[in-house]
Amino acid sequence: MGPPGVGKGTQATILKSHLKVPHLSTGEILRKEIALNSDIGKVSKEYIDNGLFVPDNILIEIIENYLKSSVCQDGYILDGYPRNVQQVKDLHLLLSRLNQSIDVAISLTAEKKELIKRLIKRSKDSGRSDDAIEIISKRQDVYWKQTAPIIKYYRENKILKEVNGLGTIEDITKRIIKVIK
Repeated sequence: MGPPGVGKGTQATILKSHLKVPHLSTGEILRKEIALNSDIGKVSKEYIDNGLFVPDNILIEIIENYLKSSVCQDGYILDGYPRNVQQVKDLHLLLSRLNQSIDVAISLTAEKKELIKRLIKRSKDSGRSDDAIEIISKRQDVYWKQTAPIIKYYRENKILKEVNGLGTIEDITKRIIKVIK
């Protein structure tokens, strides 16, 4: 977990190969649904285009479908979920039903000013609707209001590992691998 632009997706993509587990990115899943113009995609696009998170009930349904699949039986990386306290509770209930648990929660950290610079740079290349300049700051504020409280939850449950998200991609990857071993 971490604020927009901190490198969650980049690191999860690298770690899935290293750990040999699937990477479940709610952002990528939702962008795929939007491209397919599915019902979930249509609803999700409205929220994303306004810099808001997709409703919890949609996300837990998507997550459940993936976690029940055979490819996730030996582990997985969740990227972009959970993002608020209700999603933590929903995920906990789902994992209990599936007889699964979270081994470690990684929180990538970085200064807001640096992240905004990264997102502005990414917006020039990505074409993502949520990388528009006017949405970037709003996404940062939404993160700190809704998502930051889950850091406390995972810290209290002794599974949180905080990792500096600044530096080269390789250095950040090494830091993550060091804390999960």
